Amino acid sequence: MANNARSSKGQEPCLRVIPLGGLHEIGKNTCVFEYGDDLMLVDAGLAFPSDGMHGVNVVLPDTSFLRENQKRIRGMIVTHGHEDHIGGIAHHLKHFNIPVIYGPRLALSMLTGKMDEAGVRDRTTLQTVGPRDVVKVGQHFSVEFIRNTHSMADSFTLAISTPVGTVIFTGDFKFDHTPVDGENFDMARLAHHGEKGVLCLFSDSTNSEVPGFCPPERSVFPNLDRHIANAEGRVIVTTFASSIHRVSMILELALKNGRKVGLLGRSMLNVIAKARELGYMRAPDELFVPIKQINDVPDRETLLLMTGSQGEPLAALSRISRGEHPQVRVKTTDTIIFSASPIPGNTISVVNTIDKLMMLGAKVVYGKGEGIHVSGHGFQEDQKLMLALTRPKFFVPVHGEHRMLVQHSKTGHSMGVPVDNTLIIDNGDVVELTPDSLRKGNAVKAGIELLDQSRNGIVDARVLKERQQLAEDGVVTILAAISTDGAMVAPPRVNLRGVVTTADARKMSLWTEREVTWVLENRWKQLCRNTGEKAPEVDWMGVQREVEVGLGRRMRRELQVEPLILCLVQPAPGGTPVYKGRADAEPDDRPAPRGRGGRGGGSPYGRRNGGGGTPAPVRTNQGNGNGRSGSPTPAPVRAAAATATAVVEKVTPQPVVEKAAAAVQQPVEAEMPAGRTRRRRSAAS
Repeated sequence: MANNARSSKGQEPCLRVIPLGGLHEIGKNTCVFEYGDDLMLVDAGLAFPSDGMHGVNVVLPDTSFLRENQKRIRGMIVTHGHEDHIGGIAHHLKHFNIPVIYGPRLALSMLTGKMDEAGVRDRTTLQTVGPRDVVKVGQHFSVEFIRNTHSMADSFTLAISTPVGTVIFTGDFKFDHTPVDGENFDMARLAHHGEKGVLCLFSDSTNSEVPGFCPPERSVFPNLDRHIANAEGRVIVTTFASSIHRVSMILELALKNGRKVGLLGRSMLNVIAKARELGYMRAPDELFVPIKQINDVPDRETLLLMTGSQGEPLAALSRISRGEHPQVRVKTTDTIIFSASPIPGNTISVVNTIDKLMMLGAKVVYGKGEGIHVSGHGFQEDQKLMLALTRPKFFVPVHGEHRMLVQHSKTGHSMGVPVDNTLIIDNGDVVELTPDSLRKGNAVKAGIELLDQSRNGIVDARVLKERQQLAEDGVVTILAAISTDGAMVAPPRVNLRGVVTTADARKMSLWTEREVTWVLENRWKQLCRNTGEKAPEVDWMGVQREVEVGLGRRMRRELQVEPLILCLVQPAPGGTPVYKGRADAEPDDRPAPRGRGGRGGGSPYGRRNGGGGTPAPVRTNQGNGNGRSGSPTPAPVRAAAATATAVVEKVTPQPVVEKAAAAVQQPVEAEMPAGRTRRRRSAAS
């Protein structure tokens, strides 16, 4: 695999940087550095599912490239402990080993719990690092950890030394000159590398469209203090559990205002426990009250701190807004503070949660104008300062949606980086770096992996499409009775759930019967194989699939709907009496497939529809008056009855006329003994 160190346009050795997530999106930040036989990972995060991902709990990057090259993985670097940077590691360890993971103490402490829960603690070694520590990964990478400031404590920027030069990988950052924990951004070390020469800068682009400097975290303190002090009843605060600095300030304000704190949400409990254990957060034990005892504390002395700032359906605040939480109910005297801004894609969920809380009578404080939230990602002036300190030869904006990457690249140009030395990339693109060149190489496979709520089951593209079809167009189920002779022995049963259609029950029944018959006429020889035994070997799954595809195509064409279609075949032994089909069936003008051994062209009903037959019944939710499921007599049938009465009445005694009319108007589905074919004498005869 040594040729991987060569550029795609020649034999010149090069460094390859391959983002598998975090580009043209927010979240699941995952990047691979490759030189020679060495692969090094930087972060491995997750993302939140979009509205169309029904039943999906976690979105991860496709790691096919890493699985195929797992023997070359030398280690992983973690920049900080946010879920969009470490949330996928425990899952990935189920599929490939990582020899060692280097990262800050808080991030690795949180990661340990995730790995224990997933049962993969023995699949790697965790190594804690501090500011300016240097670690060796493989033969070709040396990584220095440079302290930065972010919305989470213990966060780092990376200076990666490689055979082609030094690469600065910023991770998430902003320049906060008054950090809550007193840990200042190590700007001197960035300037040191800029002075020595930085080959390429890979920089966070999240807020590249926002002018100015990002406000410091401490700026929200007086506004939170005002709202908490003025609250007449309980105070409920929701924020990101991983925002250690924000949570620390809220606990400090609770102590200042004489309020006891109740914690709700698993992640909030875990993060606060880890942060207090490691010394990143200081709060006395008597400040906290178990949530089961919180109702014993006067409202004026209560503060509830919880998850749910993004409107997650199962988070504590979302359950409270729906009245589903076992311990907490909203009161009209409550003041609820959203100390967070919605992640792109979560806005609707957040707004709906706010509306529900307001409908319950609570006072809700939210929005930029309240000054109760600041971002952890630098604005344009922060990004300019990063470019000025590092003075890179080449520049690649990362971590952001496409418009953010474009704007960040323009900021780079304004800071003196030539246009030709800037590259905008997508997940799976390969950045090839040499001392004198920056170019895009041959892409690797990239995409997404969807996990259900267990975080074990993969929701593949087929399952996701089926769920979307169920949600958008409903489901059609078909039960077809077919003998091993290749004959339909009973009318197919059709059931519609959630399908909005203008087609009546009779037409749906007819379409289904036509599809089943066409498959038996034109596909049976390919789906049935005689093995010399008493009964032939039939590919019943193939029969079901053919019927599903045919009926789905017709419904798309005729009705412009695309429901999920499920066909179940009930096999019958050979020699079972054949169901004759409809006499009034529409002609099927589809030609038989050439060279496929079909039973002849033209209508598949040519040899089976010689006599009158019972229309295939459609199962609906409407009763027919006798306690059975069925359909009312269609209008065309009633018209035929009236015509027959008028013609026969002239030459036939009245009792005979009435009997003929009744024969035509009887219900579509006649009740027959089990195991027998449904038949009815034609009215014309």
